[in-house]
Amino acid sequence: MHIAIAGNIGSGKTTLAGLLAKHYGWIPHYEDIDDNPYLNDFYEDMQRWSFNLQIYFLNSRFSQIIEIKKSEQNIVQDRTIYEDACIFAPNLHSMGLMSTRDFNNYTALFNLMSSLIQPPDLILYLRASVPTLVNQIQNRGREYESSIRLDYLKRLNERYEAWVQSYKLGKMLIIEADHYNFPNNSDHLSEVIDKINAELHGLF
Repeated sequence: MHIAIAGNIGSGKTTLAGLLAKHYGWIPHYEDIDDNPYLNDFYEDMQRWSFNLQIYFLNSRFSQIIEIKKSEQNIVQDRTIYEDACIFAPNLHSMGLMSTRDFNNYTALFNLMSSLIQPPDLILYLRASVPTLVNQIQNRGREYESSIRLDYLKRLNERYEAWVQSYKLGKMLIIEADHYNFPNNSDHLSEVIDKINAELHGLF
């Protein structure tokens, strides 16, 4: 089984992935952040490094999916390949931070990759307001994220909402992240687990 967690920067994907992995005995697949050679440069100069970063993420995510499909284990994945192509890359393009030539090249590559993969059995979308995102980004204290602009997060949220409304590839469960404190409230986690169980029940 392949479960994936979607959500904006700072929405709590990695935290929830770890908690669900522990609860269900799933294998977590996290976003490749520590070894990402472009992330720091991207936040310093988005226009110069946007295409490089998005190609890196696309390759990383595609490789993860291939690995997941080869595995016979239950996997929970931190972020989906669809977010890169439906949210982050188009947002960079619309903000003038990725050229049309690079965006078209990227989109063609994504379309090829997406034709070769199966979507997750269930996507959990962590919907979070900009204040919640900012609070959680500040709390984790990653230096390269200190320069993220509020309008950038707001634009991403708007694109997430549009993507959620149009997603037809499989099941999606929306979790209102503003209302939950997963690390510090076991009742909140239990409530979400109950919702996940209700969705998964129909998968078999």
